[in-house]
Amino acid sequence: MQLSHRGEKAASQPLRADLETFYAAMDNRYHPEENPHGAFPLCIAENGLCWPELRDRLQRIAAEQTAPDWVASYTAILGAPELREVIAGFLERHVGHVALDPERLAVAAGAAAVIEMTALLVGDPGDVVVIPGPAYMAYTPDIANKAELERYDLHHLAPAAPGASVSRDRLGVPDQNGTVYELTIADLDGAHAELGDRFRLLLLTQPNNPTGQVYSAEQLNTFADWCHDRRIHLAVNEIYALSLIDQTHPDLKADYPDPVAFSSFLPVLEERRSPYIHWWYSFSKDFGISGFRLGVMYTHNERLLKSWSNIGSTSMSSNHSQWLLVELLTDDAWVKAYLLRNQRLLTEAYATVTRTLHVHKVSYAPAAGSLFVWFRLSHLLTAATEAAELDLWQRIYDETGILLTSPVGQGSAEPGWYRMVYSCVPPDHLEVAMKRLSKFLSAK
Repeated sequence: MQLSHRGEKAASQPLRADLETFYAAMDNRYHPEENPHGAFPLCIAENGLCWPELRDRLQRIAAEQTAPDWVASYTAILGAPELREVIAGFLERHVGHVALDPERLAVAAGAAAVIEMTALLVGDPGDVVVIPGPAYMAYTPDIANKAELERYDLHHLAPAAPGASVSRDRLGVPDQNGTVYELTIADLDGAHAELGDRFRLLLLTQPNNPTGQVYSAEQLNTFADWCHDRRIHLAVNEIYALSLIDQTHPDLKADYPDPVAFSSFLPVLEERRSPYIHWWYSFSKDFGISGFRLGVMYTHNERLLKSWSNIGSTSMSSNHSQWLLVELLTDDAWVKAYLLRNQRLLTEAYATVTRTLHVHKVSYAPAAGSLFVWFRLSHLLTAATEAAELDLWQRIYDETGILLTSPVGQGSAEPGWYRMVYSCVPPDHLEVAMKRLSKFLSAK
């Protein structure tokens, strides 16, 4: 055996099921003149809609500012103090609207590093992370590859009570009969009864990946109390906190009869200051700089921060990226304008996709935010199996060049739901992709 058992396992276990096909699609990307029959890789959660503007801004910073000496030196493992100070102010102004303590922040090399570090430090091998499904498929390797934690996809036990106040843009996807399922304390109690002390971490994402839906402030408070009382860790991932959809858009407003605004978990965390409650963020989605590797955790657990600072050196973000972000976030007028433009472009791209789905009467989960449309093609499956899901996924790619996210590992209770990323290609390219999808759906 050439490698360790871990190495051999890693060599034969790809990060995600669609990665190889994604690379092939990227090598054959659509271009209106150079490659008009090319592919549309709409499977990886990247946001390039505002990148030209952001690229120009970063280039001006690099050209006009002199990098401070700390950029070339070792800095704090939890992140450069200058950056943590600036991030705390940014989060107060734009996300949580509550004053934060920079000393409670930890910076790491991207969201994956934040997830992995948290998993390593709050759980032991064999412990379980409970994740309401459907959910991001790569949570599985992030919590398992090093920390050796297990994933438990929590599917809701029962529909919302008849007559209960339920909004379709809350977390809970309508089923084929239009019944909406929302996460409840009964769901958590059921998972706890099954898992016992192995239930170590509850992981919530909002806006959700892949549904784009959000929790209400009341739900967040309830789940925080439940976890604190049972000494179960709670991490709320708000990586798409500022990638929000304009629910008043003329083509979309019918989907939101009772609009629910995104409500950050940060005020809940600050009010309770529990050692069991944590918050995650990254600049990869709202700012479209996944390659900069800048993830953030905020917590009042001093032991967690201390342990992170002792072993987190291999997860540190580049000092140069940290410095550029300091300079970028310091110009708050520019940040405000950028975020508004980004939300407008995301809304237009989302509407481009949903218009096509409406024409073909394809169900989807109305999104409050994120970079995705989560839509249902179960009527096109030959069987209610993972193999049939993969077959349809491959047929869509073969016949249209549109590469959706692989359905494998997304924790959906019902087969036939697919995730499409609409922010990773230019708007005119997305229009061409939707014409191809429309042709495919019309032929079925």
